[in-house]
Amino acid sequence: MRIAIPVSDDRLDPHFGHCRFFSLVDVDHAGKSILKAATVAAPPHEPGVLPAWLAQQGTDLVLAGGMGSRAIQLFRDQGVEVIVGVPPLAPQALVESWLAGEIGEGSNACDH
Repeated sequence: MRIAIPVSDDRLDPHFGHCRFFSLVDVDHAGKSILKAATVAAPPHEPGVLPAWLAQQGTDLVLAGGMGSRAIQLFRDQGVEVIVGVPPLAPQALVESWLAGEIGEGSNACDH
């Protein structure tokens, strides 16, 4: 399973659509462990680009602080789950918390 997290300064970037990098973290969900992680540059921001691009990267889940409703729907159309309202922590800490069942849907930091 692959988890994508928008990052800036080694922490979750609360505004998904304008981040410059993504942390892509491969996990063993059953074993509750991180297998590998990489930080990759995001493509230029244009409406609708990130959901398709992240799906092409093999993403199964996006952890985000905030995201517009259109982007959430585009991810769902690609079969990618989205959790918003995630705190601005380091990617490894977020993934470990998610694996432990401590992260779920929160308040969406985006209002569009």
